[in-house]
Amino acid sequence: MRFNHITLTVTDLERSKAFYSVLGLIQIVDSPPRYARFRFPDGDATLSIEVTGEPMAPPSAQLFFECDSVDQMFATIKARGLVFEQVPTDMFYLWREARLRDPDGHNLRLYSAGENRLNPPWKMAEPAAS
Repeated sequence: MRFNHITLTVTDLERSKAFYSVLGLIQIVDSPPRYARFRFPDGDATLSIEVTGEPMAPPSAQLFFECDSVDQMFATIKARGLVFEQVPTDMFYLWREARLRDPDGHNLRLYSAGENRLNPPWKMAEPAAS
């Protein structure tokens, strides 16, 4: 199994398209006034945004965007005018992370974890082969 994409519910399609374009995603589908899809500059994962017309619950998901250099990506995106809630910080769970929110309040995190992403010191032991 391989992760393909996530769809975020948004309230204003054009505002969200502008935000994710500034973030560096590449728009590949435009179906106003309801839907757009973006591809990430690295890899083949995609992110969709959709206006459903239904009342929005408070955003509760946290989206993590892995970067080779959080500091460099932070500087690039900040120079484009996006506002961050947290500058690149070394976290207790051994990731370097910067935080911001999209226009609808979705929590986005730019991070770099290196080897600790899949192999943190507290990783569970692999099951014994039968």
